[in-house]
Amino acid sequence: MARLFVDTAPLRESRDFRLLFGGQLASMMGSQLTLVATSAQVYAVTHSSLWVGVLSGAQLPLLLSGSLWGGALGDHLDRRNLLSVTAVVLAFFSAALAINSSLFHANIVALFILAVLAAGVAGFSNPARNAAIPRLVKADQLVAAYSINQIVIQIATIVGPLVAGVLILLTGYSACYWIDAGTFVVLCVATAAMSSLPPLGTIAKTSTLRAIGDGFSYVRGHVAAQCVYLVDLNAMIFGMPNSLFPAVATQWYHGGPVTLGLLYSAPGVGALVGAVTTGWVERVKRRGRAVVLAVVLWGGAIAIFGLSRYAWMGLFFLAVAGWADVISAVLRNTILQSSITDEFRGRISSIQMAVVQGGPRLGNLEAGVVATAVSTEFSIISGGVMCVVGALALVRWRPQFWRESSDL
Repeated sequence: MARLFVDTAPLRESRDFRLLFGGQLASMMGSQLTLVATSAQVYAVTHSSLWVGVLSGAQLPLLLSGSLWGGALGDHLDRRNLLSVTAVVLAFFSAALAINSSLFHANIVALFILAVLAAGVAGFSNPARNAAIPRLVKADQLVAAYSINQIVIQIATIVGPLVAGVLILLTGYSACYWIDAGTFVVLCVATAAMSSLPPLGTIAKTSTLRAIGDGFSYVRGHVAAQCVYLVDLNAMIFGMPNSLFPAVATQWYHGGPVTLGLLYSAPGVGALVGAVTTGWVERVKRRGRAVVLAVVLWGGAIAIFGLSRYAWMGLFFLAVAGWADVISAVLRNTILQSSITDEFRGRISSIQMAVVQGGPRLGNLEAGVVATAVSTEFSIISGGVMCVVGALALVRWRPQFWRESSDL
């Protein structure tokens, strides 16, 4: 049984990894409060899944540009300092959302602007966090480290939306934003206490745009990286129905904020179970094959969720989807980070973060548009089916990814 569960050696042996773990757990939990609060607030004002999807889509340009810029700078500057400074800026934006929400008539335009700006700063900081992990643990602990990182994400994904649902019901939206601001302060303190993470070796001086271009050039010659990005984009664009959760909670399950919180939390429950029991993943040799199969399972579970009209059934299949997603995420991170050099790690992580963060936002926009044009049910089911089709198409286009082993 011990070999089934995640290896906790990174937490036991690395003080800096523990600090990053604690800070990220707090901030990600707060970010989930804001995610649910902004979606619920937009839906309450507009009564439209389309506008919830538009909010996600509007965040995409700054998130992508921020991620690429942050990755390039992260390869030239101290990554610890980047994490600390951006945490302070994100705390400011969360506080501004709270103030806006506290007004007698909350300004929906201001909400959009603040959410978009916060997405840009979050995109800027994410590559530094992801690229820092290989510097904090031993090379043979990467699977364990990224599994623990997924545990952080999934605990936040479970607890955050549930707390958000209760807070919205009892106190309104502003409490979610204020707590989020406080968690970013915790992240700032935790990262400031870490050892510095300056670039390794001599870094050639070049412009930020040139550095970003060099990163894309590196990816063009790296088949594994291309497949890792494409398989995730496929899963998130077609199989991410989060923008439809407010409509599902009210129209299908006849619930309120607590039901909405459960829908957002359900994938995290499955993902947490998957992350905690990733001991077996370290022994997977055909990692590319496992990623593809996990994405197929994700898409199938989402499609079945679209057919469910009982809340317990919908939550169960969302949990199955979450389990498949976390297995894919751990393996994708391990494939990528074990096959690139540190001088490109920030830039490659920035592209990865752009995919990981941008894909769901495109997926939310796609789901909202299709649901408005046809129906909520059609949007979810067709998205799950397209996710499966896309994964199989990738195997046909890049069969070497299916055959690749752990020496990628």
